[in-house]
Amino acid sequence: MRNDPASLISKKIIESNRIVITSHLRPDGDSICTSLALSFMGELLSKEVTIINRDNIPFPFNHFPDIEKIQIGEVPSQPFDMIILLECANVSRSGQKSLDNYFKVNIDHHHSNDYYADINWVDPNASAVGEMVYELGEKLGIQFTPQIANHLYSAIVSDTGSFQFSNTTAKSLGVCYKLVNQGADPIKVSDRLFNNNLPEKIKLLGQVLSTLQMNKKGNIAIITMFKENLQSLNLREIDTEDITTLARSIKGVEMVLFFKEMGKDTFRISIRSKDTANAALIAEKFGGGGHLHAAGFTVSGKYEKLLKEIPEKVDTLLKKQTEI
Repeated sequence: MRNDPASLISKKIIESNRIVITSHLRPDGDSICTSLALSFMGELLSKEVTIINRDNIPFPFNHFPDIEKIQIGEVPSQPFDMIILLECANVSRSGQKSLDNYFKVNIDHHHSNDYYADINWVDPNASAVGEMVYELGEKLGIQFTPQIANHLYSAIVSDTGSFQFSNTTAKSLGVCYKLVNQGADPIKVSDRLFNNNLPEKIKLLGQVLSTLQMNKKGNIAIITMFKENLQSLNLREIDTEDITTLARSIKGVEMVLFFKEMGKDTFRISIRSKDTANAALIAEKFGGGGHLHAAGFTVSGKYEKLLKEIPEKVDTLLKKQTEI
C-alpha cells in the first residue's frame, strides 16, 4: 500500500538530503541502536544523516560500536529537511525545543502516543522500533550490511529482554532470523548486552533487592533505588531492567513497582507486570504510559507515604482490571 505510514516515510527519506534523528529522554537500547542502523541506512542512500539526542548514552550502550556517531545536545532550528523521532509520544518527550518548523516523522511502538507529526507510524504490536525500521529498510530497498543488521538485532534483543518479555512475537523472531542471515552476530550482541556488568552494578543489585517489600496479597512487589545507592557506588546512570526482572520472577507476583528517586520527594516508578496485568493502564491513571507489561510514571511526595498509598491504589486498579 502506497499510503501506509512506512511507505510515506520511505518516500520522504528518498526526497530528503539532510536528515536528523532523535529519540526520547533517557534513551534505551532500542532507540539508540535503531538510530545507528537508520543513520547507516540513510548513508547507503547517499543521505547526510545526523543523530542528536538530548541525554547521554547509558551503560552498556556507551561502549557499543559506532556510538560516537550520536551527538548530545540540541537539534538546530532549521538546517535539516526532516526529523525522525524514535519512541517519542510527543515532541516534549525528546527534550528538543526547536522542532516547530521541521517536517516530523514519528516512529513508535508504544500504546501512548499523541500522533503529533506530519507522518505518524505507531505500531503497538511491534516488539521494538528496531523491528519497524527493518520493515522500513525493506521498503527502501536497503541491502542490509552486517553493521546495520547487528544494530537492529541489538535493538530487538534489548527491548524483548533477550526474547523473554511479552512483546516477543513470531514476527520479531522472524526479523531476527533474517538479521542473523544478513550478518548479525547473536553471541557478540548478547555478550555486549548482558555480560558487561561492572562490579558496582552487582553491588547495586544487592542494595536494591534488599529493599524488597510485598503487599499482603503477595501480588505486588515493591523495590526502591535511592540516589545515595548510586552515589555510594560512584554510579550515575545504569540499566536496571534485570533488577525488575528478578523481582517479577517471584511466584504469585503480578506487578513490580520500582521506585527510583529522581530528586527530593520525587520518584519515577517503573512498572513491570506479567500475564493479564496491564502496566500501561495503571501508569496512565497516574499520568504516565507505556506498554502492556512495561510502563512508568512520576510521583511527588514523602517516600513513606507513597510507599503505602501507591501499592494500595495499584491493587485497587488491578482488581478493576480483573472485573472487566
